[in-house]
Amino acid sequence: MSNIDQEFVEFTVKSLVSNPEAVKIERTIDEKGVLLELTVDPEDLGRVIGKRGATAQSLRTLLRALGTKNDARYNLKIVDNGPGDYKPKSDQPSAEKNNQEPAPESSGDNTTESENNDQSSDQHEEETSDRLRKARAELADLDDLDV
Repeated sequence: MSNIDQEFVEFTVKSLVSNPEAVKIERTIDEKGVLLELTVDPEDLGRVIGKRGATAQSLRTLLRALGTKNDARYNLKIVDNGPGDYKPKSDQPSAEKNNQEPAPESSGDNTTESENNDQSSDQHEEETSDRLRKARAELADLDDLDV
């Protein structure tokens, strides 16, 4: 049996990725069948896997069809070999942290920081309740419409 399976996966993946020279496929045969280990540039890993693994699943389906023709069982393993450009959300600064207002300077009166926090939370509650009242009034007006 030739390495048509390896060549097929290599050709398909190289046409998907932006760095085709980094595509490497190792082929091993054991009692379970043929194992193809695919290694790509970390930046191209998302392209090879696809949304919710759709591209990887499609590659595996095509390999299954090829296996039916060649009387072989193929397994595709995609090797994650580095972080690439992916950054978890916890490492990225949130918009709230970037848009925080500076702390008010002391005005000389005897208000403490906790009192300032209480005042700002009271203002926030008032703004929220005003928005709720307006939204309810708009919904009531919409209920009166004959559609």
